[in-house]
Amino acid sequence: MKYFVEPPSVVRQIWGKSDTVLFIFAGAAAEFALNKAVDWLYFTGRLPADPLGRLFSTVSYSKKILFAQYEDALRIIDSITAIHQGVENKRGQQIPDWAYRDVLFMLIHYSIASFEVLERPLSSAEKHEVYNVFYRLGTRMGLQGLPDNYDNWIPVRQFDLEHDLTSSALSLDLFQQYKKHLGLFRYRVLLEGQIMVVPSRVRRLLHLRKFSFLTVFLPFYKLSRLLRMDGLVKSLILPRKYKAEIKAMDIA
Repeated sequence: MKYFVEPPSVVRQIWGKSDTVLFIFAGAAAEFALNKAVDWLYFTGRLPADPLGRLFSTVSYSKKILFAQYEDALRIIDSITAIHQGVENKRGQQIPDWAYRDVLFMLIHYSIASFEVLERPLSSAEKHEVYNVFYRLGTRMGLQGLPDNYDNWIPVRQFDLEHDLTSSALSLDLFQQYKKHLGLFRYRVLLEGQIMVVPSRVRRLLHLRKFSFLTVFLPFYKLSRLLRMDGLVKSLILPRKYKAEIKAMDIA
């Protein structure tokens, strides 16, 4: 049986734990808000109405692809492409290719950064493996100009961070929506998580400090995982509304 990502892959290790996926979610939430194409996410009205649900949806689609059988994964990717084309038709414009690419690059960066924060440093071969998986996803979506390997991706990613991100009124509004939907305590947890995984360019634009207080908490959380008490910790700090989605992120 052929899978889009074979079971031994480190990508399955990364996306098979809710902890890592939530850090990916946190980082993407920050960078989404700064992207110059964020107005596309506002066009349908779904993002400001339910920013967490919109981001969970993006993460959920990614996870389905990464654990699906090969042909099923291709169908999911094609359905995502069709959904975006529908939005383009309604607006009468095309979503810029660089905007699609930026989202793909977010998934690559935060997959690596989140795993390294929570687990261990990835080897060069593992980073190349992560990149290759998302390269295949992007190629299926018809994205142009994707670097052919991880090493060539690094300077392109840095260039895009410098040129495709800005702090705008929509950025500020989106963070206000995060605070509204999460509540003050969970919002602060989100910010602390973002500090740990976002690139320096994102951190500067959002005026985030370099040190995260979660760094102090992290060893105790890792201990709670060993004691199988991490579920209780997550239930205390994560929104109840998304309890089922978060639980479903863990794949044995």
